[in-house]
Amino acid sequence: MIKEDIFKKIIAHSKEYGFIFPSSEIYDGLSAVYDYGQNGTELKNNIRRFWWEAMIRLNENIVGIDAAIFMHPRTWEASGHVSAFNDPLIDNKDSKKRYRADQLIEEFLQKTEDKIQKEVEKATGKFGAGFDENIFRTTNPRVIEQQNKYDEIRKRYLKALADDDLKEFYRIIVDTGIVCPISGSKNWTEIRKFNLMFSTQLGSVSEEANTIYLRPETAQGIFVNFLNVLKTGRMKIPFGIAQTGKAFRNEIVARQFVLRMREFEQMEMQFFIRPGTEMQWYEHWKEKRMKWHKAFGFGDEKFRFHDHDKLAHYANAASDIEFAFPIGFKEVEGIHSRTDFDLANHEKYSGKKIQYFDPDTNETYTPYVVETSIGLDRMFFAVLSNAYTEEKVEWEGSAKEERVVLKLPPALSPVQLAVLPLTRKDGLPQKAREIIDRLKYDFNCQYEEKDSIGRRYRRQDAIGTPFCITIDHQSLADDTVTIRYRDTMLQERISTDRLPEIMRDKVSMTELLRKL
Repeated sequence: MIKEDIFKKIIAHSKEYGFIFPSSEIYDGLSAVYDYGQNGTELKNNIRRFWWEAMIRLNENIVGIDAAIFMHPRTWEASGHVSAFNDPLIDNKDSKKRYRADQLIEEFLQKTEDKIQKEVEKATGKFGAGFDENIFRTTNPRVIEQQNKYDEIRKRYLKALADDDLKEFYRIIVDTGIVCPISGSKNWTEIRKFNLMFSTQLGSVSEEANTIYLRPETAQGIFVNFLNVLKTGRMKIPFGIAQTGKAFRNEIVARQFVLRMREFEQMEMQFFIRPGTEMQWYEHWKEKRMKWHKAFGFGDEKFRFHDHDKLAHYANAASDIEFAFPIGFKEVEGIHSRTDFDLANHEKYSGKKIQYFDPDTNETYTPYVVETSIGLDRMFFAVLSNAYTEEKVEWEGSAKEERVVLKLPPALSPVQLAVLPLTRKDGLPQKAREIIDRLKYDFNCQYEEKDSIGRRYRRQDAIGTPFCITIDHQSLADDTVTIRYRDTMLQERISTDRLPEIMRDKVSMTELLRKL
């Protein structure tokens, strides 16, 4: 199946089974804004909890805060967002669609790289074990031609990024013949910059109101609270401050479902360190964060690092962790060495001394920072994309049919246990309620009695419930139930006394945390 089709199926599945809805849908929706349904909210909360506990519970020198969304407008001058938080935008005159110029060029480079890789894969299949990839790449005319084109355009692009040269961006788009994906034309406008921050007014009378911004990132709430946490938490460097929360960006080119939204949620941690140790800690957090992603059990090949060609104004090193979505590798988390840019600038703009006295070295300095910043919505969609599975199965001895199942990590599943009475009579519903009343304090349980047991199994498969408990007449006689395992569909007769033990073993967040 075409990967784009899988992407669309996952989006449709998200709505049909209560994971994600278009926002304000009864009014035809709001572009690039989404609501999380009942199952999506549970899954999102579980991912957030896994991140929070991995950061706070497993690291004695990291604490968590919850800073306000509204901040003093000078905050965003100090952070550089007022002057530097801009995207290079270009319009196609025929389709009337708007694009980010840098993304058009990066997509062109990726396609060129893909063409080279395709030639290599064809040759590998043709020549077998004796194939030498290095010799092939340096002697095959088609590969050489594509590689030269890639190297030339990439060199021009990196220089344009470094110089912030919009005219060169435009020349690259024209020279490479990049076309609009909608109209297929090359009829482009000039490139211009657009600031991504949402502004609003704070005050009761418009003439006296101050312009403030919805925060475009959560990190600045950590930096402006550095002194408060340092003092009240009696913190000692190295230490970190973590938080999760909403951020807002006026994305003009908002597409690809929840991968690019105007209102989204971040999970960020700023780690404060002694100057000169930043590269050591940068590598430390790269490794540690990748380990967190791999703990989901999706397969190591689903994740990769992508080092930045152009660094942000605050960074001296930056790398993204990318996940293999159905539409290709996309960023889910960034690790950045931010130097002392943030604390030094907030000291300059606020007039307050923001420094640290180090008792180990007997010196005072502005700490450096290594940041880990993960998009919760993107991580949510990575989990959902990896879990979505279509497979042929046999239902109760009938011909094979297709089932859609979300093979979610059990600890993250929105519903961890479904309790299903075989019929709605003879005391079976009452027995099912008894079991739920025992387990609901520790696990998210769901009761369901409508339709045949097979249909109920399929609905639970579709939302990712790892275990279904069926109550039948034998349950009333000997206090046993049938437990059905989602991924294998195997069924096992067990005593109800064993349910808490089995559930704790299978759906515990602790087992995920132990992998770290």
